Amino acid sequence: MKRAELLQRMVGTGVIAVIRSETPAKALKTVEALVAGGITGIELTFSVPHASRVIEQVVDRYEGTNIVVGAGTVLDVTSARLAIMAGAKFIVSPTFSKEVAFLCNLYQVPYVPGVYTPNEAQQALEYGAELVKLFPGKLAGPMVIDEFHGPFPYLNVMPSGGVNVANLVDWFAAGAKVVAVGGDLLEPAKHDDYAAVTAKATEYIAKWREWQQN
Repeated sequence: MKRAELLQRMVGTGVIAVIRSETPAKALKTVEALVAGGITGIELTFSVPHASRVIEQVVDRYEGTNIVVGAGTVLDVTSARLAIMAGAKFIVSPTFSKEVAFLCNLYQVPYVPGVYTPNEAQQALEYGAELVKLFPGKLAGPMVIDEFHGPFPYLNVMPSGGVNVANLVDWFAAGAKVVAVGGDLLEPAKHDDYAAVTAKATEYIAKWREWQQN
């Protein structure tokens, strides 16, 4: 039941913020700004220096809250295990790895591998993935989810790449369970404008909640 509960929490965030920062300090400030804007899904990527330590700090800080912290850009078993030991509640990869899938199954942590083709989607399903990352979403477009649902009507999809406020509803209308957002949401953090990050986060969550009510 642990994995199912974690997956439900992850999907329930609506919007997962994908954090790529040059330093751990900037990553932590970005998380604070996102949370202030209402974002509850945090994906700290392994492109952040000392990523596992940052994950542990964020997990500790928001223990007992509705903030769900996971790890992204996980390319190998070592990184996956470090993330899980640091408290990551989900693991996201740009591609599929059966070794990472086995590890996540062992620890009952949701594994969200990147897929772009039906063959990749089927492979992910065969190894127990209950949610897949459509990547790069910018190239695929929202309507590809409907195409995937032809042969795989039970496939749960999280688009990543190309998701923004303007097309957020399009992705959910096409069948996305949750969306992952990086560049558009976090661009102001590159210039240390964390107030703008909070404002953008508020805009994303407002748009998602508006979709839920319709």
